[in-house]
Amino acid sequence: MTDTDIPSVPAEDAPAADSDTSKLEREGDIAADYLEELLDIADIDGDIDIDVDHGRAAVEIVSDEDGGRGLRRLVGDEGEVLDALQELTRLAVQTQTGERSRLMLDIAGHRRARRNTLTEIANEAIAQVRTSGQDVSLEAMNPFERKVVHDAVAAAGLVSDSEGVEPNRRVVIRAPR
Repeated sequence: MTDTDIPSVPAEDAPAADSDTSKLEREGDIAADYLEELLDIADIDGDIDIDVDHGRAAVEIVSDEDGGRGLRRLVGDEGEVLDALQELTRLAVQTQTGERSRLMLDIAGHRRARRNTLTEIANEAIAQVRTSGQDVSLEAMNPFERKVVHDAVAAAGLVSDSEGVEPNRRVVIRAPR
């Protein structure tokens, strides 16, 4: 069989979801290669899980050794090292694909735990807004954290905005008018 015997599907007829998913999977693969090299250089043990979550490539570094404590160095005290590694990984992906990446990186479940905490904070603030009828302004947060809160607020049927300038940008949950 030659290449001309293989039926092709014109790009405009190919399902968009399949091409989006394969693009995100490729981003995950590129990120995994980059992160594996980083782990080797740093002599840190870890496995890499790749997924597609909410229209983004999602990569997580996990470890069974010492309960993941070795990976904590890659998270930092407040996730600042994780944020920097995510940006470097996005740049590595962009260098290979030529397109901006929205890849999410998690290390040792840090973002998952933070997402749960932020959802609780958002739910408490939502209850406060509903009870008092007053807007509630939350502490300054990074973009990932603000997105989690905005999603929780939207799911509750309320409106939120981000105010301020980085690194002091915060979410304000609006009372119904």
